[in-house]
Amino acid sequence: MCALAKFWLAVLTEIRNRGVADVCIAVCDGLKGLPDAITTVWPLTVVQTCLIHLLRNTFRYASRQYWDEMSRDLRPIYTAVNEAAAKEQFTEFAGKWGPRYPAIVRLWESAWSEFVPFLDYDPEIRRVICSTNAIESLNARYRRAVRARGHFPSEQAALKCLYLATRSLDPTGKGRARWVTRWKPALNAFAITFEGRITPTVI
Repeated sequence: MCALAKFWLAVLTEIRNRGVADVCIAVCDGLKGLPDAITTVWPLTVVQTCLIHLLRNTFRYASRQYWDEMSRDLRPIYTAVNEAAAKEQFTEFAGKWGPRYPAIVRLWESAWSEFVPFLDYDPEIRRVICSTNAIESLNARYRRAVRARGHFPSEQAALKCLYLATRSLDPTGKGRARWVTRWKPALNAFAITFEGRITPTVI
């Protein structure tokens, strides 16, 4: 096991020891060693690559003038009804763009095993697991809040800072109400897909 995998294993083991007994799906954005660590700590977890990161990395290899056309050609792959249909669309994509951008084809081929789990789920689940952007946005807010203060006199002061940064994202609570409503179809789909592993909590 590589050093990064050992680091993530220690982090995730601590999270499990704190009470996270099970994880159904983990969306990763390419951090080395993280997928192996996840499946070591929670063997039943499905590791899914972040679709948005995969697309961003794709466009890094391509000239900007081709982005719109390439985006249209990629869409049938990640909206396919199943892996077989996605593979068929990817073969067409590779035939068209491979000669010009072979690195893009290799990128998708190397990410394929962690991309395809996404295709096994209902649209409701696909919508909430396609990206890690919401988490990254929250972490960016935390970093800004911490940098603005420089240091904290105690752990309690640091936790209060993070709490206030979290509350500032939705001071009225209206956003939370919208997200709860938006998550209902996904929660139903999760409960069926991962039967026996999801226990709804009344808030």
